[in-house]
Amino acid sequence: MRKLEGRKIVVASHNKGKLAEFADLIAPFGFEAGSAAEYGLPEPEETGTTFEENAYIKAFAAASATGLPALSDDSGLMVDALDGAPGVYTANWAELPDGTRDFAHAMQLTEGKLREKGATGGKERTGRFVSVICLAWPDGEAEYFRGEVDGHLVWPPRGERGFGYDPMFQPDGFDATFGEMSAAEKHGWKPGDATALSHRARAFQKFARSKLGCE
Repeated sequence: MRKLEGRKIVVASHNKGKLAEFADLIAPFGFEAGSAAEYGLPEPEETGTTFEENAYIKAFAAASATGLPALSDDSGLMVDALDGAPGVYTANWAELPDGTRDFAHAMQLTEGKLREKGATGGKERTGRFVSVICLAWPDGEAEYFRGEVDGHLVWPPRGERGFGYDPMFQPDGFDATFGEMSAAEKHGWKPGDATALSHRARAFQKFARSKLGCE
């Protein structure tokens, strides 16, 4: 398994919410982690049909442009009653005709589709957030780390924290939605913690244990 050498890495994202979470997760390891936006890199078109494919597109684009290893995440919400949708198209459901994204619109769209399916009770509204982190090198080699968290979808959305569909998602075993949780509660994993909650934190935990020598 290839070692991660040096202390510089590119976080291949322009998403402010993801960048904030990655910054929190990677901070204890002493990396100089610059974002794709800070390097002036364009956002590549995500043409993949899986989380792994899209994560690789972003990570390899950043790695090849900067000559540094790059870390990316492709993530989404998979709703059981909707046959796993929106899945890799999670962000697309937020797109408006003018090209901007509105996740209030995306949550309303998701709720409408659930009601069309008659999924109004808690047991009919199960789903999960999935995150696949890709670590890519400039030569094209890559490794993947997948995290998932199960839960159910609530309506109306609750909470103003987090981003994306967070106010609609209540993880199993918790009374609060991701939108009601603090950053520390949602993704505050650090070295030495046995477990992580959010899908991104769980994927990062696997990455840290594999590539950073973290227990």
